[in-house]
Amino acid sequence: MRIVVDDLSGPRIAEFLADHLRQLRATSPPESKHALDLDDLRKPEVTFWSVLDGDVVVGCGAIKRLDVGHGELKSMRTSSDRVRGGVASGLLKHILAEARGMGLSRLSLETGSDEFFVPARKLYEKFGFSYCDPFADYRPDPNSVFMTRTL
Repeated sequence: MRIVVDDLSGPRIAEFLADHLRQLRATSPPESKHALDLDDLRKPEVTFWSVLDGDVVVGCGAIKRLDVGHGELKSMRTSSDRVRGGVASGLLKHILAEARGMGLSRLSLETGSDEFFVPARKLYEKFGFSYCDPFADYRPDPNSVFMTRTL
């Protein structure tokens, strides 16, 4: 497996992200959907990585810079056939190192509060994220959980 910065121009990552958005729409009400689409992920304040196994996309994740020292983890996803195979842990370790290299001192995230998102929350806890109040433009939402960690 290799982790690469992706400019989001290829059809494989576009389909991978379309699947991600479909899955999130099926598990979260529209007012609680905070996933970024391709256009938003291409903005200059976002750095996006794909995890590739050969030519196959098996995972992805991004950092959206919120300010000079604070970033938001976005678009973390592992392909369904690779869940619990180390893709997410490897990618998160990579993203944390990259965030430090970008000069960020804090990384925060929003994820879902229901049962579907328990594995994601456990992963973030394992990597030192703790629960926090909403940050940036987020508002309290019973369908959302907010987490943060210093770098």
